[in-house]
Amino acid sequence: MNAFLRLLILLASLSFTATAAAAGTLLVFGDSLSAGYGIRQEAAWPSLLQKRLAEKRVDYSVVNASISGETTAGGRSRIAEAIGRQRPSIVIIALGANDGLRGLPVPAMKENLTAMIRAARTAKARVVLVGMRLPPNYGPYADEFHKAYAELARSEKVALVPFLLDGIADQPRLFQSDTIHPTAEAQPKLLDNVWVALAPLLK
Repeated sequence: MNAFLRLLILLASLSFTATAAAAGTLLVFGDSLSAGYGIRQEAAWPSLLQKRLAEKRVDYSVVNASISGETTAGGRSRIAEAIGRQRPSIVIIALGANDGLRGLPVPAMKENLTAMIRAARTAKARVVLVGMRLPPNYGPYADEFHKAYAELARSEKVALVPFLLDGIADQPRLFQSDTIHPTAEAQPKLLDNVWVALAPLLK
C-alpha cells in the first residue's frame, strides 16, 4: 500500500471519528404535555423535534423520557438514573404543571426543579427549562407559580421557554375534549416555542 493510499484511509478514519463524536443525545424530561397524551407518539412535539433536527442536519438523538402525571418530585427522584443511562448533552425540563394543579407550594417546586437542573449540569449537560402557567382562577398563586420559572432560569443561568402553551392556550379548538391536553394540530406550535430557547444550545 503506497503512502498516498494510507493517507486517504487515515483521513477517512479521522472524518468518521469526528462525525461519530459530534452525535449527542437530547433528553426531554416532562409530563403528559410532552409525553403526547391522547395523540400518536409520532405527532408529539418531541418527535417533531427529532424530525426538525434531521431536516437541519443537526446530529442529535431525541430521547423522550416524559411520563403522564409526572410531578417535579417524581422527576427529581428519577433524573439521575435517566441522565446516567442516556448521557445527554442537553436536557429539556418541562415539569411543574401537575404541581401547580395540585397547589404544591411554589418553594417546594422550585427546590425540585433546582435539583434537576443541577443534576444535569453536574453531568455536563446544558439545560432548557420550560415554563407553565395556571388558569387565572388560581389567583395570586398562579402569578407566583409562573414567575418561579423566570426566577429559577435567572438564578441557575439556564435557557428558558416562558410558556410551553404560548399561542394556543386561548384557542379551545387546539385542545382535546379534556380541555387540558393539546391536539396533534397544536404540537408544531409547542415545538416552535421550545425551539427558540433550544436552538442557541445546539452545537
